[in-house]
Amino acid sequence: MTFPSWREWVFSAKAFLASMMALYIALWFDLPRPYWAMAAVYVVANPLAGATSSKGLYRALGTIIGASAAVFFVPLFVNAPELLLLAVALWTGCLLYISMLDRTPRSYVFMLAGYSLPLIALPTVMTPELIFDTALARTEEIIIGITCATVVGLLVFPSSVGTLLGARISAWLDDAADWADEILRGEGAIPATPAPRQKLASDIAGLDLVISQLTYDAGTRDVARHAKELRGRLMMLLPLLSSLADRLHALKADGRQLNPELGALLCEVASWLKSRTSASEKSPDHFAAQIKRLESADESAEWEKLIFSSALARLLEIVNLWHDCLTLREQIAKGQYSGRWRPVFRHRQVVGRNRYHDYAMMFFSSGSVVVATLVAGLIWVQIGWQSGASFVMMTAVACSFFAAMDRPAPFISAMFIWCGVSLVASFVYLFAILPAISGYEMLVLVFAPAFLFIGTLIPRPHFNMLAMLLTVNTASFVAMQNRLSADFTTFANEGIAAMAGIGFALVWTQLARPFGAEIAARRLVRAGWSDLAETAAGLKRSDYEKLAGRMLDRMGQLIPRLASLDDRYLSDIDGFAEVRMGFNILAIQRERKHLTVEEQSRVNAVLSGIAELFRQRVARREAVRPSAKLQEQLDSLLVSSSFRENVRGRKVLDALVGLRRALFPYAAAPSAPPGVDVRPSASEMLMAAE
Repeated sequence: MTFPSWREWVFSAKAFLASMMALYIALWFDLPRPYWAMAAVYVVANPLAGATSSKGLYRALGTIIGASAAVFFVPLFVNAPELLLLAVALWTGCLLYISMLDRTPRSYVFMLAGYSLPLIALPTVMTPELIFDTALARTEEIIIGITCATVVGLLVFPSSVGTLLGARISAWLDDAADWADEILRGEGAIPATPAPRQKLASDIAGLDLVISQLTYDAGTRDVARHAKELRGRLMMLLPLLSSLADRLHALKADGRQLNPELGALLCEVASWLKSRTSASEKSPDHFAAQIKRLESADESAEWEKLIFSSALARLLEIVNLWHDCLTLREQIAKGQYSGRWRPVFRHRQVVGRNRYHDYAMMFFSSGSVVVATLVAGLIWVQIGWQSGASFVMMTAVACSFFAAMDRPAPFISAMFIWCGVSLVASFVYLFAILPAISGYEMLVLVFAPAFLFIGTLIPRPHFNMLAMLLTVNTASFVAMQNRLSADFTTFANEGIAAMAGIGFALVWTQLARPFGAEIAARRLVRAGWSDLAETAAGLKRSDYEKLAGRMLDRMGQLIPRLASLDDRYLSDIDGFAEVRMGFNILAIQRERKHLTVEEQSRVNAVLSGIAELFRQRVARREAVRPSAKLQEQLDSLLVSSSFRENVRGRKVLDALVGLRRALFPYAAAPSAPPGVDVRPSASEMLMAAE
């Protein structure tokens, strides 16, 4: 671990200042639990002012919802503790399920509202007449902490979300440019997309989180629309780069050499992409003119002509998209609205923000939290433990925090360990340091060394959870009030109850969820196959924007899991090939109604074969290879001259080229009947398929 940087020290000082302000205000108003205000600061603290504001707002909303639920349920079930525990468990699990549906910072509202109910309701079950006062005090103290954190974040050396977004965009463009350089210069022109390059899809999730916080940052809220446009174009680049790599590999199959003029153009485009400079004489129009000239001069025959035209079309789309990404990045860097932005890439919609959710796994995860909370509550009722409320509370919190993870047990185990460290630190403060001092100034002085050092770890992703647990738990266990009332028995009971709650959550999770990332990865793969089967069968006729968004999001979830697995079943998965197939299948679905009856029949046979292929993969749970019959049906359509007689037919033909390359990347070129000339004209293939 490296020594904290000056930026980390500044952030820690800001968080400590805000926490001491919140504690002072709560003490001044003589609120019952002022330490909640102090702890709330460290829960929402973030190096970015906009992120602090957004999380603060979400925490306030979640607390208000949870407090309102406590005021409703406690009087209703005051004489039926089992029913109250059932209501608490169901509330926690249902709100957790809703939070998992929304994979943005906004999901924190629902998760917090879920576990805030047991935090507020359970300690008051013996004194239900105090529930309103307790809920109100909790809300007031949390809002004080949030307000202090937000004000300090905005006024003291504020750090803009736009700065982080700009750095993330530049890093992503660098990675994409490296991949494009490999493809264009030949090293990466292979049919399958390498796993490190597929990871680019999962990196978009990091951009999504930052983009969602732009509207909370005063300096960048005007560019939120541009950021969303950029996100869509970045996602669109990925399958296009994959498609171009596949086409260039096909052109070089069997030891063939690329057209020298095409090779020179590819190197020129690669240099332009690496420079990441949009204000250049090499504009999209410059490259479009060269591509059009190459297209018209090509004298290849049949299949090679189709592949060559498809490669040029992909290259032009990549150039246009890249230019759009660079101009959008420049607009975002300005941090303010600067008039309408006109894209170069216009002929189709970019990838949408549609998400993929594994509803069954989400239901199972949230359901296990419901049962764990209920069982912990029944244990408390049966043994009549005076501090048992803390036992149930910490069970609910620990299970909820990590429910969305494939393997929550290691994280709950870390939470158990660091909760124990917090208990030791709190014991030292309560029984050794605080009794020897008096006055608020001395309190700040003794808190400063520990909290300032731990605060420097919060900006570091690997230590963020650890640091937050230490600061929040230490503040909670010390339980600062206007008068020091350190009672060892109470402290020990509450500490043991908290540790027992986390320990119970750990044991429960190990029993209920012994599986890890492999199950989730396999389910993601089968969901992609099922999507393609239904799309080919015509059961999902939504436009490609939704399908592509869902498939790329699914791949973004899959790639990080594959990195931690050694699974032959998953080793050959190329998510981009499946996205390209989805594009092409939807293109055929849109255009086949314009074909003749005979052509529709032949196209339907191909789509049925593809649907059956992916149904077999889902049923057998393995990557079944496409049949020779399906290849014959595709090849028969590709060499058919009837598809070249109208624009609609040529669009279907273009899509069939993409399907042939995705399903049979190493197969020999389809052959035409003797005497049939199936070469398309130069203008026919400018809009080739994926």
